[in-house]
Amino acid sequence: MKIAFRGDVQYFKRSTFYENLFMEAHTSKRGAIVVIGLALLLALGCKSEDVGSFSGYVEAEFVDVATSQAGRLDSVVTPKGTVASSGSPLFYLEATVERAGVEQVREQLQAAEATLADIRQGRRPQETAVIKAQLDQALANESLLLATLKRTEAVFQSGGVSSEEYDLARTQAELATAKVRELRSQLEVAKLPAREDQLRAQAAQIQSLRASLEQSEWRLSQKAVNVPEGGLVYDVLYQVGEWVSPGMPVIRLLPEKNMKVRFFIPESRLGDLQVGTAVSISLDGRATPVAGKISYISRTAEYTPPIIYSNETRSKLVFMAEAVPDDPTSAALNVGQPVSVMLQ
Repeated sequence: MKIAFRGDVQYFKRSTFYENLFMEAHTSKRGAIVVIGLALLLALGCKSEDVGSFSGYVEAEFVDVATSQAGRLDSVVTPKGTVASSGSPLFYLEATVERAGVEQVREQLQAAEATLADIRQGRRPQETAVIKAQLDQALANESLLLATLKRTEAVFQSGGVSSEEYDLARTQAELATAKVRELRSQLEVAKLPAREDQLRAQAAQIQSLRASLEQSEWRLSQKAVNVPEGGLVYDVLYQVGEWVSPGMPVIRLLPEKNMKVRFFIPESRLGDLQVGTAVSISLDGRATPVAGKISYISRTAEYTPPIIYSNETRSKLVFMAEAVPDDPTSAALNVGQPVSVMLQ
């Protein structure tokens, strides 16, 4: 019996505490009682590890929803404890300045686009009509002066007028012809669009205003924050009326798929488990275990008391692992809830 019991002790040796108790058992009258108690305790521990049950708790990865813009918190649409669907509104910040900025840039853009359209068409029809009327008048005046020059030239050849009168008539006719050419050129120019460099400059201004409008609209959109991913509104970190700084979380979300179970594997069982291993998760108050799979196994050992790595003390080492339920929506897990994880 003594040899068999020492074999069990060697298998379950976890600390020098057990060794001291066994030494006392050999020298004390109550040794038999102590030995029997320890044997029962270690037998229960052996049974627990053979079954493959691991203790753990429910953990979650929260999503802190913030905005890049500062402002006063106007309203919280989804209060604490509400299950919000993806895309639904979460909260609004005061946005008077941002709305005014959008309207201002939008008006400037419309004015720039109208100017570009106008300079592409040339002058207005009314302006062209004025030039055309001036041209008709100049043509009539040219015709009159050319006829006067012809008569004056005939009289000049017969000696009826002086050379000064003839030169005056000729000069007036030439001026009338030049005026006709000028007005015809103005009419052609009035039909042309603006210069190419002027068109490019106006188009560049429009492009700049469009970029400014996009930035203004984006800043305005940041004042109304929607749910990025459906889940439980776990906490509201600001009260309505408080000032929210840029980047500070206002709502803490808990998506259902971010729920997981964290448990600890003894070093002796580490080789039996791997990522993807099916497990069942037992919770208090739930008759049916939740099916899941191991999603992560730490490569770093954890332990509570300082120990020396040896064959006798390896049983103190545990490795943190995580498992996720196959169906997070029906698992009904609560953060911090203790669980038992068993291999399927």
